[in-house]
Amino acid sequence: MAQRTLIKGATIITMDAQGDLPQGDILVTGDRLTEIAPVIHADDAAVVDGTGFIIIPGLINAHMHTWQTALRGLAANWTLMEYFQKMHAGLATVFTPQDLYIATLMGALNQINCGTTTLADWCHNNPTPDHNDAAISGLLESGIRAAFFHGTAKPDPKPGQTPFWEVPHPRAEVERLLKAHQGQPLLSVQAAVLGPHYATLSVAMHDFAMAKDLGLIASLHQGGGPARTPDGWEKLEAAGLLGDNINIVHGHALTDEQLKRFCDLGMSFSAAAESEMSQGHGFPITGRLKAIGKAPSLGVDLECVLSGDMLTQARVALGMQRSLDNFAFRGAYGGIPPTSTVTTREALAWVTVEGARMLKASHRIGSLAAGKQADLVMVRATDLNMQPVHDAVSTVVMQTSLSNIDSVMVAGQWKKRHGQLLNVDLKPKLAALQASGEKIVAALGL
Repeated sequence: MAQRTLIKGATIITMDAQGDLPQGDILVTGDRLTEIAPVIHADDAAVVDGTGFIIIPGLINAHMHTWQTALRGLAANWTLMEYFQKMHAGLATVFTPQDLYIATLMGALNQINCGTTTLADWCHNNPTPDHNDAAISGLLESGIRAAFFHGTAKPDPKPGQTPFWEVPHPRAEVERLLKAHQGQPLLSVQAAVLGPHYATLSVAMHDFAMAKDLGLIASLHQGGGPARTPDGWEKLEAAGLLGDNINIVHGHALTDEQLKRFCDLGMSFSAAAESEMSQGHGFPITGRLKAIGKAPSLGVDLECVLSGDMLTQARVALGMQRSLDNFAFRGAYGGIPPTSTVTTREALAWVTVEGARMLKASHRIGSLAAGKQADLVMVRATDLNMQPVHDAVSTVVMQTSLSNIDSVMVAGQWKKRHGQLLNVDLKPKLAALQASGEKIVAALGL
């Protein structure tokens, strides 16, 4: 018989049609949520006291380059152009498969620690199959729910070497990974492609067609600056290659008409507000999407620059968009707006509901509802920085820090309890992460 857990007496934010419960119970059977109600009786279940806790859906990090975990803080003062040169053309070139393994494992564990239960790992420093296998082994060992977005390395081309932007995505390697990990309950394999901003038209056409043929999400960066294929989007749409499997990260330099057109086609957008503002991309497109009735998912993007905490990302994106809206209102009307333009519930949706939509997994994750996967976070609301709680959603988004993330469940299994990760000996792994980072940085003389 499947293991059953009954969490009693918590404040429950479902982010689903059922709405919030000021006080309620959650029954978990095996890997699924089986009931959410004011009171549940289940004599055969292990009971967890939820009094004083706010329960939220597991957070979803829609975009992170987890392979950079051993380089935390190194790029904090770099612009995007410095990052391209020093990271991709420099540091990335000395990574071994073992470096990818320890970085991905520790980055994923930190995501769980911060309340993230689903990680879209955008791995684009994987020059060999061994690098891919090592990164995936780190994800599997961590116990997080993960989408491994298989990318391609981006070194500067050597004399006589074909530059990366002219090399089609290696379909055979993607197919190998799909076959090797078919049926993994917590892992999917997707495609991290270059897209028309960073590749030639023929490469973009190949990559989008490959993703469509294999039934994969194709995620791509769309940044500022000149595109390698300025008319690429028009050509891709004319070829019938745009649809709900296409995810655009950042989205800067797209026109409002393009944003609306792409949304009408079912495409999704992932913003990385803090990273974008820090490195020079431009303002996040949250407000531009809201103007057409849509919303982004959010990602950390770069732990080599900033924190991996998804609630921080929600707070930064919310504050930035409110600031932009307030500034625009002042310019138009000469005063402060009568109310906020973006709510804290919208911000929480960016890191839950919208992340699930981006991964085409809304039927399984992103909200708390009977039949969905039991991915949830218990936030301790009795702490000094949380009290008193007047609005549970606002408390989660605006007050919560890592210290308040008490317990995390992924697919019905506790991965963190009472503030501690379970079943992991961090000390030797942290030492390995430190050694990896020091080796990589020393190799480039930074």
